[in-house]
Amino acid sequence: MTLPSPSLTRRLGKSGIEISSLAWGMWRFAGLELAAARAAIDAAFEAGITLFDTADIYGFGEQGFGKAEELLGQVFAEAPEYRERMVLATKGGITPPTPYDSSAEYLTKAIDDSLCRLATDRIDLWQIHRPDVLTHPQEIARTIEDAHKAGKIRAFGVSNFTQAQITALAQFSAVPIVSTQPELSPLRIDTIENGELDQAMAMDLAVMAWSPLGGGRIGEPANAREQNVAAALSGVAAAHGVSRTAAAYSWIMAHPARPIPIVGSQNPARIIEAADAFKIQWTRADWYSVLVAARGVPLP
Repeated sequence: MTLPSPSLTRRLGKSGIEISSLAWGMWRFAGLELAAARAAIDAAFEAGITLFDTADIYGFGEQGFGKAEELLGQVFAEAPEYRERMVLATKGGITPPTPYDSSAEYLTKAIDDSLCRLATDRIDLWQIHRPDVLTHPQEIARTIEDAHKAGKIRAFGVSNFTQAQITALAQFSAVPIVSTQPELSPLRIDTIENGELDQAMAMDLAVMAWSPLGGGRIGEPANAREQNVAAALSGVAAAHGVSRTAAAYSWIMAHPARPIPIVGSQNPARIIEAADAFKIQWTRADWYSVLVAARGVPLP
């Protein structure tokens, strides 16, 4: 029996915002020339992607803190219509070398600074990038409520939070948490087995899967486990005439939590290729064969 095919679009949790079932991430966006930046965005549009995910920390190091957001803001200044075609997501809260700060004072400034760099009056999905265990969730909740009431953000999500941290924050927040962003790939299956995806389904959280290709190891497996996973994916990919990377995205999307792979490539051809994920229809046997290869031991 085959599993249901993923839809091209879906809702962003309880927000009511319509998004694509694939996202495009800008971790390596900073440093591109403006023309190359526009070409990458055009490729994402061609792939049917409307959900674009960045963060204030992207660019830190080689280019500088905030540089990915600044570059996207330059794209919007040159082509304002791009902003209207996308659901814009960004993140804040990582503060090198502190390392994390979710205090009301900092988060308020982080949201305002992102709006300025992005040259926009609203962020569709604002996310806390990593949890700050020194800030009470009630303080975070009030900060987000203020930003939401002011129209600065349309929806609120978290990234790299534990289940307990999500539950605690949800208890205090009048603005619902609509998304969570864990690492998830055919090589990183903890999220599937530890209850994170189950919580997401129970709370109606959109799951945005970062590093869906295992940091490139799906394409270039380096050990026996990675080679076994790659082989399982390649068999399905060949049967459907698509690449192994497209099969990896599709495998993630086949889970009933409907995770959204964040495509990380900045290469237009690779971005467009991601849409091939929708060409695959998994059988239960094939899907579980990838999971077993990732586990390295048989299922109970």
